Amino acid sequence: DPDMPFVPSIPEDQFILVEEGDPAVIPCRTSDPDAQVTLVNSLDKPVYALYDTKQGFVGNFPAGSYTCKTVVKGMEFKSDEFLIYIIRATSQLPVEIEALKTVYKTGETIVVTCVVFDNEVVNLQWNYPGKVKEKGLIKLDDIKVPSQKLVYTLTIPEASVKDTGDYECTARHATKEVKENKKVVITVHDKGFVHLEPQFSPLEAVNLHEVKNFVVDVQ
Repeated sequence: DPDMPFVPSIPEDQFILVEEGDPAVIPCRTSDPDAQVTLVNSLDKPVYALYDTKQGFVGNFPAGSYTCKTVVKGMEFKSDEFLIYIIRATSQLPVEIEALKTVYKTGETIVVTCVVFDNEVVNLQWNYPGKVKEKGLIKLDDIKVPSQKLVYTLTIPEASVKDTGDYECTARHATKEVKENKKVVITVHDKGFVHLEPQFSPLEAVNLHEVKNFVVDVQ
């Protein structure tokens, strides 16, 4: 199609996530398989790479913006802009879930943290009793020093007995079919309680000068 030399790309194709050291594909494909295509960077300087008419340009590219160009009947056409992001990632997905405590009273604030190590970009989802009502507040802290970790914090304000149950986070790798999930069980009581269990009888006898210990188990 001389009026549409580049096949239109969808937005998902324009953002390219690549792990450090891995090759990437810049998917500017042409409607004419014999078209001469040039790849340029954000400074409009040519970038030399292998071109596959069915895929696009293939190679190891630095992070940045790239555009493809071609000429049809003396007129220059440009493709959409493609953005390459280089991410730090491992083939494994180390995940830990932490809770300051697992037993709460009604009205207290539940805090659960899910930590992903050594990966800069993941897709993380929470499952918990109040998710349907969107009761939880989620915050992300991206920590890079001294090591890379993503800290996702789920906060449930004004907890009720209905917030009792499994709190689970599932992390999915940005570029590989790898996922990991962790779970913690949270219990919310209607009110606080103390259970006392004496380890002695209602009536105890003690001899003169005898030392007697009275033990109580407290829960």
